[in-house]
Amino acid sequence: MAIRKPTAPSERSSAMAEMLANAGQETKFKNGALVEGTVTAVKGDDVYVDVGYKSAGVVDKSEFGDAEVNVGDKVTVMIVQLENDKTGTIEVSKRRADEKIRWEKILQRYTEGCVVTGTIRSAVRGGLLVRIDDVEAFLPGSQVDVSPTKELEPFIGQTMDFKVIKISNERRNLIISRRELIEGELAEKRAELLANLKEGEIRKGRVKNITDFGAFVDLDGLDGLLHITDMSWGRLKHPSEIIKVGQELEVMVLSVDRERERVSLGLKQTQENPWATIQDRYPVGSRVSGKVVNLAPYGAFVEIAPGIEGLVHISEFSWTKRVARASDMLSVGDEVQVVVLSIDVENQKIALGIRQTQENPWDTIQERYPVGSRIKGKVRNFTQYGAFVELEEGIDGMIHISDMSWTRKINHPSECLQKGQEVEAVVLDINVKEQRISLGLKQAQNDPWAEISAKYPIGSVVKG
Repeated sequence: MAIRKPTAPSERSSAMAEMLANAGQETKFKNGALVEGTVTAVKGDDVYVDVGYKSAGVVDKSEFGDAEVNVGDKVTVMIVQLENDKTGTIEVSKRRADEKIRWEKILQRYTEGCVVTGTIRSAVRGGLLVRIDDVEAFLPGSQVDVSPTKELEPFIGQTMDFKVIKISNERRNLIISRRELIEGELAEKRAELLANLKEGEIRKGRVKNITDFGAFVDLDGLDGLLHITDMSWGRLKHPSEIIKVGQELEVMVLSVDRERERVSLGLKQTQENPWATIQDRYPVGSRVSGKVVNLAPYGAFVEIAPGIEGLVHISEFSWTKRVARASDMLSVGDEVQVVVLSIDVENQKIALGIRQTQENPWDTIQERYPVGSRIKGKVRNFTQYGAFVELEEGIDGMIHISDMSWTRKINHPSECLQKGQEVEAVVLDINVKEQRISLGLKQAQNDPWAEISAKYPIGSVVKG
């Protein structure tokens, strides 16, 4: 049995020192750590670096770039792999060390939310690369401007301010935004504008966008809605008829909702209201020219001046014709003569008439067809109780079935008349207000009952 010799005190101290040294090395030398070393040899593409570890580190010469490498040079490297079983060296990298040092400097220099100045260098997939001092940052396409930007090339070479929105430790890059910076400035402008806007004041703005119901106008940082009904005193089908995107306008502030940040604007309110002097320019009874701008089932809208439209009701088209639809007599774009019948300034309504531009045939009907006179006309239509006879275009008289025969009981006018038949009748009555004429067919013939008493006196004998 072998007996181990006790370790001498000096040997124990030496072993303990070696253990502590190795422990210190294990703490200092680990994968990913940065260490400073000295170049001890350059052999081909390999640069040997003494970092104070039991094995030398080897760096690929290409990682030094164009710099000349000499024995004795001091260099900072990153430990990539502590032990290489095949070579007995440790794997280190100068390039990775440089990247880590650069990134740590970036972290010290920049924080999320800070504002930086940089120059846009090139376009890449999804955005732009921006050089900020010696740091390259990524500007996503969605962060270039407040409005969508499809063309990025025009921005290359421009120097501008950006906001750091993300620092990615994983990818070791900066993500910046120009949009957030602009939005922040616009928000300040918007708040200032909202505080100072007053209803009734005139402001300059630029048409930003057009919709079917109106347009959005940029008041230098604050958008206001210009509704289609507030664009013109006249009729508009679409805002694009009078404005276009990019056009500069002077508008009136109609209302301001500071809580909801909404502003209503008016364009027509900056112009004279044509309704203010309508009664002086177009008094009731005056005759004017106009253009048909719209047709409805109940009538036609006629523009008699810019911003002034009146309604010709279907009942005011003709004195004599029954008009079923406005389109039967008029078309959009027709030039017509009308008479002003009434004006409602408060509700901005004008009643117009076309038939009033012509003589009303019923005003002289009694002179032309006096009661008791004989007329000739054509049977136009039947009803259950009589027949309509046309005296002239648009004027009919009615022959009641009781006025068709002295001797026969007529149940329907077709028993003694035909449509289109020329007949002679007597005017029995005229009601100008109701525009009705009563005619008699039998009255155009002798009444046999008037002679019956003389021809057949009481008590006489008759044969039949």
